[in-house]
Amino acid sequence: MGTVPVCYYSCMTVLMLIVAGLLLGSFVNALVWRLHEKRDWVTERSECPLCHHVLAPKDLVPVLSWLWLRGKCRYCKARIPDTPLTELAVPLLFVISYYWWPVALQGRGLFDFIFWLIFIVGFVALSLFDLRWFLLPNNIVFPLMALAVLQVAGDWLLFGGSWHTAVGPALGVLFISGLFYVLHRVSQGKWIGFGDVKLGVVLGLLAASASKAALLLLVASLVGTLVALPLVIAGKAHRKSLLPFGPLLIAGMIFVELWGAKVVAWYTSLVI
Repeated sequence: MGTVPVCYYSCMTVLMLIVAGLLLGSFVNALVWRLHEKRDWVTERSECPLCHHVLAPKDLVPVLSWLWLRGKCRYCKARIPDTPLTELAVPLLFVISYYWWPVALQGRGLFDFIFWLIFIVGFVALSLFDLRWFLLPNNIVFPLMALAVLQVAGDWLLFGGSWHTAVGPALGVLFISGLFYVLHRVSQGKWIGFGDVKLGVVLGLLAASASKAALLLLVASLVGTLVALPLVIAGKAHRKSLLPFGPLLIAGMIFVELWGAKVVAWYTSLVI
């Protein structure tokens, strides 16, 4: 009986991640709009947000339908507010996470990876919502918070608990969410929104250490500077312009989840 090359399984895994990511990316577009419009995102059929015509299955093929229709509604010919960028972002992040996952995809590594894929979907939805309306809705943040608690509990119960398993996430939450809470209270919500405080709980649990939490905030600040500086120079923004912080924090979380352990180990080796 012949053997199957390892690369075959890797390619099949990537293909499945791409297909799943495209479908979930399309779901994110619909979810964000329905949450904002306070529509039923479980039972209602997808429709054009402008003319409200119910969309046919051929209108809902991720990316391809948008390209075929050239970004316009088939029925009213108006430009579709959504872009395929969200539908592409989810599979891209899925594949990047697969190739750069910091531990072996078995046991706890596989358990955490499956949770991470779900977090990616929620993070993309939060980023899109925050970019459009400067809001991090509880409908997304609270389920992610519960999911993070479930993951921490699962790591403890299924793969052997230790003091680091419990203390690390608590320190992460204290470092990120605690800091944000103080800033929120001191500035009376002018410097940072309470949605970021709640998101900080999720990110702190996932960072699972004070060092990774600090790295997350550093990366988010650097990304924010790289985004804001060209806008200020081009005259499209000024010092008091609002910049959604949620997507920056999420960018920092993705970096920390995939490469944070190596960066912290490298920095520790320099100091010690």
